[in-house]
Amino acid sequence: MAMALGGDGGSGSKKNSNFAASSDINVTPFVDVMLVLLIIFMVAVPLATVNVKVNFPDSNAPPESKAAAPVWISMTKAGGVYVGDRRYPSIDAMVAELAKETPDSQKDKTRLFLRGDADLPYKSILELMNELRNSGFYKISLVGHEAVK
Repeated sequence: MAMALGGDGGSGSKKNSNFAASSDINVTPFVDVMLVLLIIFMVAVPLATVNVKVNFPDSNAPPESKAAAPVWISMTKAGGVYVGDRRYPSIDAMVAELAKETPDSQKDKTRLFLRGDADLPYKSILELMNELRNSGFYKISLVGHEAVK
């Protein structure tokens, strides 16, 4: 029993075209994996949802209100202190006014965004932050400017 492998009977003088390099991308394994993942997700997602009906009891806790808009505080090189667009004569006056306008229960939840001039001494920023913290404001964020490249 003999078997022909192709070519001219195995003489070796002619290249076998069955083993030539192919530059085509074989997407069949990729499609197979995607179909398997699709089936897995189609089966798993309904199992992940909860369809148990529950009659919830009433709660006396008040719903949490939407977070208030942040307060923008700015300091200029010339010593100006601003809350939004409103200028204050000093840090102490600004902090006192802000503390008076904010209820005590909201001070620790009020977000303050602090912006300072690049040429302003670091000590001035820290003094303002310390005064704000002493008045009960703890959510203070420093705002910088993204460098243009």
